[in-house]
Amino acid sequence: MPTEFSGETAGYYATYRRGYPTQILDALQTVFQLDGTDVVLDLGCGTGQLAIPLAERVRSVVGMDPEPDMLRLAGVSAERQGVRNATWVLGSDTDVPALGAVLGQRSLGMTAIGNALHWMDHEQLFRVLRSLSRTGGGVAVLSNGTPLWLQNSDWSRALRSVLEQEFGGRAQATCGTDAEDRQRYARALGDAGFEDVREIEVVYQGDLTFDQIIGGLYSAIPRPADREGFTERVRRALPDAERYPESVRVVALTGQAGPTPSP
Repeated sequence: MPTEFSGETAGYYATYRRGYPTQILDALQTVFQLDGTDVVLDLGCGTGQLAIPLAERVRSVVGMDPEPDMLRLAGVSAERQGVRNATWVLGSDTDVPALGAVLGQRSLGMTAIGNALHWMDHEQLFRVLRSLSRTGGGVAVLSNGTPLWLQNSDWSRALRSVLEQEFGGRAQATCGTDAEDRQRYARALGDAGFEDVREIEVVYQGDLTFDQIIGGLYSAIPRPADREGFTERVRRALPDAERYPESVRVVALTGQAGPTPSP
């Protein structure tokens, strides 16, 4: 179910997409030995859910995304939170080589890529990032929980049923979050020359209001023809509750760049 991430979709994304737990940020800082001298790239940064909290840990963050509305809202959020060392750049994975020409070779402490990776040519991207990553730096591919419609709960199954009735077919898009996707990415990182490829996992328990479920959904799916009617159908299908529990599993797949081989 592809969607356009502009306009009100970007607004839903900014308001309702979950952030990243501090534990995963701590782990990334440790793995890549990030400090106040580092530049970090958040590729497919959306509205800054990862780039903004990373900024206080490094010299600067470059958030790159192909959607202007996403970048605009990321800038608003950064300003609201007093973040002054984030730069927002319009571009996609195919623009990373040009960014490298500006930053300089072997200059990135880390490149973080969230669920947007499934839109990219990850094999080519990893090869480019290998040449841009400093020794000990590298790539982190992040999966920030299971999509709302694929969780193991009554409310998620009810939501999935409504989506399948609305759009036809099975609602099974994983957005690059499942184990098979991570295995493909891990192989590609190794093939690109990254070392010590491994997974870091953080699991926590949370809960969602109905507004958070429907807002998160509208940040990820095409606009239904009758938004108000669709919202009401979801409301009626979900169990009657004020909060909906979920178990959030955040996984960071990391690969580090070794020293440049001698000629």
